[in-house]
Amino acid sequence: MPDELKSLSPRRHRLPKQRWQIYPQKTELAQKLAMVTNYSPLINQLLINRGFDSPLRAQIFLNPQSLTLPEPLDEFPDLALSVELLQNAITTNSKIAICGDYDADGMTSTALLLRSLRTFGADVDYAIPSRMQEGYGINQRIIEEFYDEGVNLILTVDNGIAAFEPIARAKELGLKTIITDHHDIPQQLPRADAILNPKLLPETSLYRGVAGVGVAYILAMSLAESLGRAEEISDTMLELFALGTIADLAPLVGVNRTWVKRGLRLLPKSQILGVQALIQMAGVQGRVSQETVNNPKSKIQNSKSLKPDDIGFRLGPRINAIGRIGDPQIVIELFTTNDMGIALERAMQCEATNARRQEMCEEIGKQAIEIVETEYVASLKDDRVLVIVEPNWHHGVIGIVASRLVERYGVPVFIATYEDDKHIRGSARGIPEFHVFEALEYCDDLLGKYGGHKAAGGFSLSVENLEALRQRLSEFANQCLELQHLKPLLKIDTLANLNQVNSEFYQQLNALEPCGIDNPNPVFWTPNVKVVEQQIVGKGHIKFTVAQIIDEEQYKIKGIAWRWRDYFPLPPRVDIAYKLKENNFNGNTSIELELLGVRLPSSSQFFFTYNDKPVRTTFEYNHRQYICGIYQNGSSAELRIKSPENNILAVKPGHGIGLFGINREQAVQVDISQPPYHNIIEAALNALELVRS
Repeated sequence: MPDELKSLSPRRHRLPKQRWQIYPQKTELAQKLAMVTNYSPLINQLLINRGFDSPLRAQIFLNPQSLTLPEPLDEFPDLALSVELLQNAITTNSKIAICGDYDADGMTSTALLLRSLRTFGADVDYAIPSRMQEGYGINQRIIEEFYDEGVNLILTVDNGIAAFEPIARAKELGLKTIITDHHDIPQQLPRADAILNPKLLPETSLYRGVAGVGVAYILAMSLAESLGRAEEISDTMLELFALGTIADLAPLVGVNRTWVKRGLRLLPKSQILGVQALIQMAGVQGRVSQETVNNPKSKIQNSKSLKPDDIGFRLGPRINAIGRIGDPQIVIELFTTNDMGIALERAMQCEATNARRQEMCEEIGKQAIEIVETEYVASLKDDRVLVIVEPNWHHGVIGIVASRLVERYGVPVFIATYEDDKHIRGSARGIPEFHVFEALEYCDDLLGKYGGHKAAGGFSLSVENLEALRQRLSEFANQCLELQHLKPLLKIDTLANLNQVNSEFYQQLNALEPCGIDNPNPVFWTPNVKVVEQQIVGKGHIKFTVAQIIDEEQYKIKGIAWRWRDYFPLPPRVDIAYKLKENNFNGNTSIELELLGVRLPSSSQFFFTYNDKPVRTTFEYNHRQYICGIYQNGSSAELRIKSPENNILAVKPGHGIGLFGINREQAVQVDISQPPYHNIIEAALNALELVRS
């Protein structure tokens, strides 16, 4: 290898393969918004990134209670009829049956409607199909069992919109049916008496993004208002709404943001015994709410609030674990019992089941990684999709393992297990450039049942179709994925220096809560920090301290990198991408980093030397051909990259600023840490590494 390329050789430290996508920085607009919102320009850059780029949009987002919501009765065409059917059933003491689902959304929806209908004196019971034996959604067996039990009105929650044949059977038997669901609309709607589904509303509707528990909440509160009893149930319904909405990863904008914000403030002092028990078991602590921070003299009785992460990473997994590998009845009883002893017993069952689920995920994850490294990793660049099938894996947890494999390998993952000698059932997870449901449709003739959306899906097939499925999925993946897509995408909001990361700034960040889908937790990056301490803790996590010198003063901060054992030790100097989190220990509160990404800083990653002669080659990036080379410029080396339009990007080693233009006289300075420059430079250096003397 030529001397001038020795510094481009493979690095000593293993780093995660990632694509960093940093939002364009709109400094002037952020400063203008800061004058209106009274928050720092950094906070306003976060608002701009999320589309709240005008004073009006920003103010409504920051103060969701100021949003005027339309009446649900005016939005949902069948809501009035649904309320009437329930009122008649309650008045005539007709039996009502709820068919729910086994995920957190379906179980909280079921509990929500059970609690509300029982409060109003309804004769109501429920059923949830078996995840392992029957799969998702209401079916003919459940319909006929309801009929045999004397049920008059069936109410689905978080399912039913595609149950054409089961609902037709209910109609044959003379049963009334109300479908409440939020999944995509099929070509043919079931012949139910009433259908409540936000996907039937205009895309501009503020209710469009509610989850199944959101539809259940709207129905319960509309019924309560018609009976003049809304105050009796409003708080408990909001608590279950918040739990289910966050656990189902529903978008936290519009009406979801308004209601979830209220629900999170109610949860620390929940009126539901099962929620109290679950919070106690999970060790979740409320935090001082933003209303109290803004107004220390606030008379809000409950001054503490939960965060979505408390549900997403603590409460939600304990609920979902039951649906994955346990009996959903445990969660329904947890959220409907009025006996604290039963509540604690059910919460302990959730705790034990979640611990077992974690062990299963850990074991299956290790097995999956070993199989991938042994059999598939060498061909991933050609296959561009990972299809892995093994016996004796639990179907209830393989979706979680699929997500971890996507995080590790950066390719779409289809993971499955054998149901018997002839059938396979699995889960799929995608990457941004890959549409999971379209991929499944592409394999329609090879599959049994399948469904999903852009990011995830489920499927089944006959064993004899497995190899054909591998080839078909690879064919689809090669049509939509380029090699540069085969790295996990990390979206980064803005640069922050460590002197800006403090308690005051963290409190300002609370204005963006609740964070979640469509309003993600802010991700920051800091260049060229020094890793001053690092060690492995727990089950393969890296605990570390980084430092940055600003104006001759050193700023240090601690952090954690979850499941990063494979990247230990980190290089001594890195660019870091991270979220902020609050650590409460022994009565002391500190702000720490949750590491999401690292890369070698520009000063080291883009280091190269020139000895005797230029080194040149060509490479492809985003379907475009570039020419690159290392040349001498004065006393140092210079990397030059020419685009198809003859624009040249010139970069010197150790510099964070490059020149871009037709020639040096007309060139403009560009920040090479930002896309697309950083990505193009990395592609050029990778191409130059392949050059041989």
